[in-house]
Amino acid sequence: MAQTAEHEQGQKSESLTTVLIALAANTLIAIAKSVVAVITGSASMVAEAAHSWADAGNEIFLLTAERRAAKPRDATHPFGYGREAYVWSMFAAFGLFGAGAVVSVWHGISVLGHEEPETSYTWAYAVLAIAFVLESVSFVQATRQTRAEARARGLRPLKFIANTSNPTLRAVFAEDAAALVGLVIAGIGIALHQITGNAVWDALGSILVGLLLGVVAIFLIGRNRDYLVGQAVRPELWRQAYDELNGSDEVERVTFLHLEFVGPGRVFLVAAVDLTGDDTESLLAGRLAELGRRIEEHELVERAMVTLSRSDAPTLDPDEAATPETRPAGGRMS
Repeated sequence: MAQTAEHEQGQKSESLTTVLIALAANTLIAIAKSVVAVITGSASMVAEAAHSWADAGNEIFLLTAERRAAKPRDATHPFGYGREAYVWSMFAAFGLFGAGAVVSVWHGISVLGHEEPETSYTWAYAVLAIAFVLESVSFVQATRQTRAEARARGLRPLKFIANTSNPTLRAVFAEDAAALVGLVIAGIGIALHQITGNAVWDALGSILVGLLLGVVAIFLIGRNRDYLVGQAVRPELWRQAYDELNGSDEVERVTFLHLEFVGPGRVFLVAAVDLTGDDTESLLAGRLAELGRRIEEHELVERAMVTLSRSDAPTLDPDEAATPETRPAGGRMS
């Protein structure tokens, strides 16, 4: 148990490092892009500057998410503060949509068909190249953490990042990936403008960057919403919990089991069981309380509620109950 607790603490530290690297990179990039956007008047560069400022602001929200979600549970929050991570990550996603996507699309449409004054794009290409390097550093850190955690759960990195309960890692990974693609789009738009002399390509670059950010923001908003309304765990984790509970010397059979996330890597467990033996009601109450306490010692369990099964309750079939199609509360998260 000590090793697993240390592993969880290591994941939190790694997530904080990932966000701090992203914050530093995006702040430097945003400043550079803003200066060059003023010099060149490029619509694509304006969109990229808006994108980077949105990303830098979002990292502040993500840092807040990491800090507030780590608070221990208390009397006013018996399930802990883990869902704070999804609230602040939702704010970050809305910021990406508003300050990044909407501004980029609006600016691109506003300059569409307007001729921009001729200017040297040397600085634009230079800052795009520098931004690509800095974004790559942040993306490599997010990818390294993603691959390590995906490997530990036997998942592919992209499936893991789509399904992880860690919203800060998902946000940094998705935003950095979108930033790299956006830099390529902006570079192409600027190059086509320079080659053809037609400013419409630059404006289209701004619009495409905005649409890309919009897609990423909507994806992040949707995933945070899923967790805020109560996302059940993936079937593999549910089956692991069932096997451990059903295999306990204290438990004769399990008739109900539900696990849902109440924070990054933290679940609320509800179970109905028959205990072994034929103890009195007072002894059974004590044994149930002790079983719940032992379950809560697991690093993934924030709270556990274990009750006695009804005498007429059917025994839970794990093969059927762990299948998402047959278990309404089933999930696919990790």
